[in-house]
Amino acid sequence: MRYIDLNADLGEGFGDYRIADDASLMSIISSANIACGFHAGDASIMAASVARAKQHGIDLGAHVGFPDLLGFGRRRMQIDTATLAQYVIYQLGALAGFARVADYPLTHMSFHGALGNMAAEDEGLAMPLLRAVQSFDPNLIISTTAGNAVEHCARELKMKVACTLLADRAYHANGMLVNRALPGAVIHGAEQISARIRQWLTEGTLTSIEGEKIPLNVSSILLHGDTEGAVALAKRIRAEIEQTPGCEIRAMSRQLLRDE
Repeated sequence: MRYIDLNADLGEGFGDYRIADDASLMSIISSANIACGFHAGDASIMAASVARAKQHGIDLGAHVGFPDLLGFGRRRMQIDTATLAQYVIYQLGALAGFARVADYPLTHMSFHGALGNMAAEDEGLAMPLLRAVQSFDPNLIISTTAGNAVEHCARELKMKVACTLLADRAYHANGMLVNRALPGAVIHGAEQISARIRQWLTEGTLTSIEGEKIPLNVSSILLHGDTEGAVALAKRIRAEIEQTPGCEIRAMSRQLLRDE
């Protein structure tokens, strides 16, 4: 049996603002990545997100980014690595606090937006950030796209890694994500996204923006909660997985426990 995690970036509102139907999405997915107050999210949203994750019995992860509410964490910032490492620990601690109060485990973490892109490109940045994660909790799973600096450094540090496919993002032939500023970087059509997922489920490949088929060795599919029609899209992706012979949805923490 092939096990696949279905996860989403959630908790990305602020105050009275909401950008996703988190409650509906959490009933469909197997893992949630929760914003920790820097690029989005606040205390009330984090507390509610932890409670919903516990209610549905799904994996709870911290989604850490730059201190950039106005830019949603998608603007590159030049901050020294020591300070960034502190920002990572700060955000992990915030969500872990709510998880502790709810008596529910924090299972994984991922880097958001521009911080994630910069770490993916540069082992000199990825390594100190991951060391910060490891110092906070060495058992946290690192959720990241495959073949980048974050994966390489996490494996070098002997950390648990779950590689993920971004359902609504285009890839280059080298396996890296296409910059959001470029045409075609974000895929909006539900049928096109479903077809990509179907191709990966049956062939283990995606077609890059250059038109080449590239192999992707991942165990998780990520969708963005702020994507238009995210709930319907999540249902479609879940159906694609469940209808593919030999495939079953399973949260990343349960996959890694099985591997151990």
